[in-house]
Amino acid sequence: MSSTLVRAATGGAAAGVAALAYASLVERRLFTLRRWTLPVLPAGARPLRVLQLSDIHFVPGQDRKAAWIRHLAGLRPDVVVNTGDNLSHLEAVPGALAAMGPLLDVPGAFVMGSNDYYAPRPKNPALYLTSRHAEAPPERIELLTEDLRAGMLAAGWVDMDNARTTLEVDGLALELVGVDDPHIGRDRYEDVAGPGSPSSDLLVGVTHAPYQRVLDAMQRDGADLILAGHTHGGQLCVPGVGALVTNCDLDRRRAKGVSRWWPGAAGRRDEAAPADASWLHVSAGLGESRFAPVRFACRPEATLLTLTAKPDRTAPDAQG
Repeated sequence: MSSTLVRAATGGAAAGVAALAYASLVERRLFTLRRWTLPVLPAGARPLRVLQLSDIHFVPGQDRKAAWIRHLAGLRPDVVVNTGDNLSHLEAVPGALAAMGPLLDVPGAFVMGSNDYYAPRPKNPALYLTSRHAEAPPERIELLTEDLRAGMLAAGWVDMDNARTTLEVDGLALELVGVDDPHIGRDRYEDVAGPGSPSSDLLVGVTHAPYQRVLDAMQRDGADLILAGHTHGGQLCVPGVGALVTNCDLDRRRAKGVSRWWPGAAGRRDEAAPADASWLHVSAGLGESRFAPVRFACRPEATLLTLTAKPDRTAPDAQG
């Protein structure tokens, strides 16, 4: 091998080691708050602040993550929506609830994710590039799901797993419809399907994993906004390219952030959205499996969504 090839191979290996070190030791701890403003409320309504938490994947001893989550209470959200996967360890429930402690005093709702039911297992990362990404391991270790559920319910948060309810928040009627985790086939949207009530000001769909069957059904029922997590934003992304996988059937362009959704939206741009398309927010989440503790070009995140009034199309033009 020539000296040039040796230097290139050595340089490539060094770059790979440096990238892995950054992904495992630095970026996965760079928690960030994303902010979006969405025009979904009735004309004349005051803005409403919704904090979305997702994919905390808590492990005992993650004091820095817990402190950062507790700090979010200082944002003074009007409502909190937790889109699942709070746990990544058999003993994680007390720490996860403590991390959310101050936020549990705020009106809230939650759905469960697969990692609220089952402990993570070592998995070949290459499976995420195949159709076998959702296969469950032959033996699954059950987590203390009911302890987690009881803790959130005791604080007054609403369980939206295959459920429908209305929250009165700051004079607005928020109708919520949610499903248990579609990634492991626990969704039963048909049990709660239907258009929003005429008395509600906003219909919000809540799911852990953004599978198209669920998004389509919620949009057809008139959901103004759909909140999801699960994807980790791709977790290991390529700068300038973005997510390589979503771990579900959502297209990669929608792996995180805000977009529009309607049946047939996969692979299409928001410019093609019909007028009744739902707003979709997919959180990249705050954690990762303890067996894959890395993030690259995809910082861990929580999101503050400021909901504002829709444009009043009937108002006269101010310019005359």
